[in-house]
Amino acid sequence: MVRVNPAIIILGQNSLSIARKIAAIFPDSQIYGLRDRTSNTDINFTNFGETLRELFAAETPIVAICAAGIIIRTLAPILSDKRAEPPVLAVAEDGSAVVPLLGGLHGVNDLARKIAAALDAQPAITTTGDIRFRTALLSPPQGYYLANPDDAKTFISNLLAGEKVRLEGAASWLEKSNLPIDPDAKLTIRVTDKAVLPTPDCLVYHPQNATFSLTQLSPIEPEIAVSYVQQILENADLAAGAVAGFFALKSDMGHPVIEAIGQYFKVPVRFLNIPELVEFDTVKLIKYNACFEVTAAQIALTAAGANSQLIGYDRTNAFSCAIALATEPIDASAIGISRGKLAIVGTGPGGAHWMSPEVKQILREATDWVGYKFYLDLAGTLREGQQRHDSDNREELDRACFALDLAASGKSVAVVSSGDPGIFAMAAAVFEAIDFRGKPEWQGIEIRVAPGISAMQAAAAAIGAPLGHDFCVISLSDILKPWELIEGRILAVAIADFAIAFYNPASTQRQWQLARAIEILLQHRDAETPVILGRNLGRPGESVRVCKLGEFQAADADMRTVVIVGSSQTRIVPRKYGGDWVYTPRRYEK
Repeated sequence: MVRVNPAIIILGQNSLSIARKIAAIFPDSQIYGLRDRTSNTDINFTNFGETLRELFAAETPIVAICAAGIIIRTLAPILSDKRAEPPVLAVAEDGSAVVPLLGGLHGVNDLARKIAAALDAQPAITTTGDIRFRTALLSPPQGYYLANPDDAKTFISNLLAGEKVRLEGAASWLEKSNLPIDPDAKLTIRVTDKAVLPTPDCLVYHPQNATFSLTQLSPIEPEIAVSYVQQILENADLAAGAVAGFFALKSDMGHPVIEAIGQYFKVPVRFLNIPELVEFDTVKLIKYNACFEVTAAQIALTAAGANSQLIGYDRTNAFSCAIALATEPIDASAIGISRGKLAIVGTGPGGAHWMSPEVKQILREATDWVGYKFYLDLAGTLREGQQRHDSDNREELDRACFALDLAASGKSVAVVSSGDPGIFAMAAAVFEAIDFRGKPEWQGIEIRVAPGISAMQAAAAAIGAPLGHDFCVISLSDILKPWELIEGRILAVAIADFAIAFYNPASTQRQWQLARAIEILLQHRDAETPVILGRNLGRPGESVRVCKLGEFQAADADMRTVVIVGSSQTRIVPRKYGGDWVYTPRRYEK
């Protein structure tokens, strides 16, 4: 079975029905539609080539409902390593053809068969081994690991040339294939969880049916911890490729030793609560000379499931551990929870074209979006399975705590701000919540901040470079700080001759603060000083205009406006066909 969350790309509305049929068999997929030519899709894009390359670089499986040629021309310049290529398929607009193009090592042919079956079509598979043997030896199904892929190409060539193969061990996907199996053959396929040395004439597949638990963790260099795991696996005569996942208690979430081990062995790390563990007296344990750490055994056996057997135990100066073996391959992602993730993202001031690839990827992969309703609307459309959590714009700390609790439960959470999340936005609120309301379970969360284009940057870019020299940023909202402090800062930067970007300049109920700010500035700035007002940047109704400080009125701005007031050096450059550029020189001259 192919487990993927593909991006399904359409270039016209006629392709939507086929896209939805494909999406129905992949519940976590997203439909990408070309802006102005499609509607009712999960995500809109404006540049096909850029979007395709971003998805490919992020190793996202791609199903593009369009001609194969445009996909080939778009991706050809960035192809380098076939081992890192995600599945890429072209599907005819009417669903009559499904063509696997890239990703042979990552199950593209199985994916093509699955899509073709849903569309009642034939997959255009050209891989000779897949066609003749009805299986992909280079890309085994989920739950199996090929130990020597470098030998597979010659091995398959020999099979195609007429050699037969001996099967050692049990795997239904091989037994149901059309491989020319002969018990006396020279070529061998071995299915084993043991650490065996592969040879060119023997492909080794490890069923991922081992669970490796870690408890009583101590601070230690990650490299040393990894070496301990390698030695323990060797002592247990177990192949590293047979490990389905590493498992620990939820209280150890985020421990650097666990993170390092999971990253090195490239398998999931999952966490369990003590109440979830099997009872000690219901399992049979192997006796060891060393003192047995019961919790480690319980974790390994719980993860391995019914009828599993404990096959190893060890204690190092870094951790205690146990290994259990299940009777079948294990889907580690279905056991316990993963380490929670919290990303505070900035979507930019408005349009999707200002959203960074990093932010787009975070939003695609998150299980939950949290934010002020208006900002979540700007972030786009959720894919199936994602949850959206709206809140009022003045509930920042409560919103931050809610998002942290979600992440602590194993969710991947995106806290959404407009502009840049670190400028008068949710990044500070999240860290304030951790600082003053911190819960122990929050400490294990993986937290990152993904920057965005700020409103002041967007406004400045639209008119030239008014922030080209020293500048400061001040919020005129006195909800979280006293007005006396704000007024003192305005006076200080007016005297210091900074260009100033004002956020939250006014609202329907708050006009006098901006009026007072103008009054202070006019005491130290010439009335001819340029002022830039950027409103609804990147959104419908966008406007950017220039006026002079002496004519600027508080009524000219509202909460969706960012105001930039130039310094004494800021200049206006008339444009030949109307309008102005505004910039602040990099050299300061009195």
